[in-house]
Amino acid sequence: MEQRDKAPIDPVLQQVIEASGLRFDRAAGVEAARAQFYELANIDLWPQLQTTEYTLDTDAGHGLPIRVYWPPQRPDDNSPLPIVVYCHGGGFALGDIDSYHSLVKYHATGAASIVVSIDYRLAPEHPYPAAVEDVWAATQWVAEHAVDLGADPNRLAVAGDSAGGNLAAVVAQLARDAGGPPIAFQLLWYPTTHWDFTLPSVIENADAPLLTVEAMQAFIQWYAEDVDLTNPPPTLVPARAATFAGLPAAYIAVAAHDPLHDDGTRYAQLLAAAGVPAEIHCADTLIHGYAYFTGIVPAATEAVDRGLAALKAALYA
Repeated sequence: MEQRDKAPIDPVLQQVIEASGLRFDRAAGVEAARAQFYELANIDLWPQLQTTEYTLDTDAGHGLPIRVYWPPQRPDDNSPLPIVVYCHGGGFALGDIDSYHSLVKYHATGAASIVVSIDYRLAPEHPYPAAVEDVWAATQWVAEHAVDLGADPNRLAVAGDSAGGNLAAVVAQLARDAGGPPIAFQLLWYPTTHWDFTLPSVIENADAPLLTVEAMQAFIQWYAEDVDLTNPPPTLVPARAATFAGLPAAYIAVAAHDPLHDDGTRYAQLLAAAGVPAEIHCADTLIHGYAYFTGIVPAATEAVDRGLAALKAALYA
């Protein structure tokens, strides 16, 4: 297969990656991967915001922790704010609301919206469909309690990165199929939507920084477990939905040096072909997970700001 021409990785980002020494080692197991991921994602550069934590009762019988963030800018007349459900990344096996504290704060500030971060159950201890059940339950709770939180339930968006982008896309489909709650917008950061290892970007970027094919294979094994991946359900692989018509408008961010570049690009094409407004933006010099470096790598900050501007514009239209 012919390699596509692309710009080199941003030099500042390259230095940060080399200095960190972060490298996924499947043999080391999930706990070692979680510790490394927490070290990467838990860089907090932003001022504190008002937050409140809740534990939701679920049909599965467990408590589901969520954290609600209020933006620093509030309307003078106390009118309701938009609200965003955020699904964190980490291959369905890593990450939590603490490791995403900084990035979610940045979303609340950049989108001038209340943001709800979900501490969904992780694989391999809780494989599919546990994460889907949790984010769907949390989204329904947010819609039902939006007014109590000071939010407008008619300006509800979903957002997420990587595995969280998968979950956000799944929630948008579930809400459409259930007739609500109404989702106004979906912001998907380098989402996994196809689970197709034959895509050109997977082959080209098989050994890319932060996310390699080896890591992808481990995450899929941990999360999908016994699911027949020759015919996966759309709640696992959202690109397998019967139709994409009627889904909310989307902003999908991808990176040139990411195995999932074509995943996000092709999902945007599926949405557009069904008449759904879908803006795709490729960060030519960045890698998977670049949002973690917001405030550290200027190119990453610029790319994240672009997506948050699209989210804010959609919610304040």
